[in-house]
Amino acid sequence: MTVKTLEGIEEVLAREIQELGGNDVRVGNRAVHFSGDTAMIYRANFRLRTALRIFKQIDSFKFSNIDDFYVKCMKIRWEHFMNLNDSFVIQSTVLQSELFKNSMFASLKLKDAIADRFRQRTGNRPSVDTTDPDIIFHIHIAGTTCTISIDSSGESLHKRGYRQSQGEAPLNEVLAAGMLLLAGWKGESDFYDPMCGSGTLPIEAALIAKNIAPGKFRKSFAFMTWKDYDSELFEKIKEETETREFNFHIYANDINGSNTVSARANARNARVFNLIEFSTGDFAKKELVLQGALLMMNPPYGERIPLKDPGALYQMIGEKLKHHYSGNMAWVLTSSMENIHKIGLKPASKIRLYNGALECSFQKFELFEGKRKLLIRKSAE
Repeated sequence: MTVKTLEGIEEVLAREIQELGGNDVRVGNRAVHFSGDTAMIYRANFRLRTALRIFKQIDSFKFSNIDDFYVKCMKIRWEHFMNLNDSFVIQSTVLQSELFKNSMFASLKLKDAIADRFRQRTGNRPSVDTTDPDIIFHIHIAGTTCTISIDSSGESLHKRGYRQSQGEAPLNEVLAAGMLLLAGWKGESDFYDPMCGSGTLPIEAALIAKNIAPGKFRKSFAFMTWKDYDSELFEKIKEETETREFNFHIYANDINGSNTVSARANARNARVFNLIEFSTGDFAKKELVLQGALLMMNPPYGERIPLKDPGALYQMIGEKLKHHYSGNMAWVLTSSMENIHKIGLKPASKIRLYNGALECSFQKFELFEGKRKLLIRKSAE
């Protein structure tokens, strides 16, 4: 299997896969490869928090020319993966190929091979449906090597099914889960997002804290249309996950009232509304007493949401963290490399992530109380 993810959270995904029981786990670029059985395919789709799509490999081969490619595609037993009345679509990625100048040509040749194989055996061919196909094939060509896979997920796994309302620049659910897992969040402290937007971070924090599977609210996965789909096995997979006790608090605040309305609606859909305390107000004026908590925020970058004075915003964040939230841990995600320095605190670590097409820095700030050495000594004791 190959699991697609976002750049920067591959190692987090690899750990998730290992914890679920995946074998031969190997980290790639925006992807993790592993092996497993049918149950593992179902389990990975239902429970992986940092996966976008999961592909099961059908075949891999080298080819010398276009005709050789076509013949080798024709030899694949497509009837094992779909019926004549199933519709299908082909998604292609082509890298450094002298034979295939574009991905559309690769898709066309594979489509012809599938259609011709069915026509030879049945006299008819299955139809292509680019809007709502029953089966999704993926072809990856790198030079003269071709790998063909079947998509087990369908719609991207970041679409959990709980988001009914969103703000101006919503955070991708997979990115939010990755940020939380990078920060070591397990639901063992309080959590606070003072700029929550439509609530993605606090909702994902609640799902992790309670051990609620991210696929619980999805209506379908692509593997449910496969010929060998085992509905009883999938029902057993869904019953494997047991919720955990969560004895702390999750706080979510936003300066925009319409955002908190959206966040509340999404939290209700995710069945975690009772775990999150929502409020509307300015972070600069809000006082919240926390100790040993995790603060995480995705403040406006000035890219998609215009800011009058972004420098002043980041300076306020730094002042607030330093003077009001000592004794806690804070993480900030931003693409504004110039303004994040205005926080005025030395980051303990920096991780490069991408929020859509925007390259971002995810920075950790240890908000020590008093002298750092004193706090370390107390922790050791």
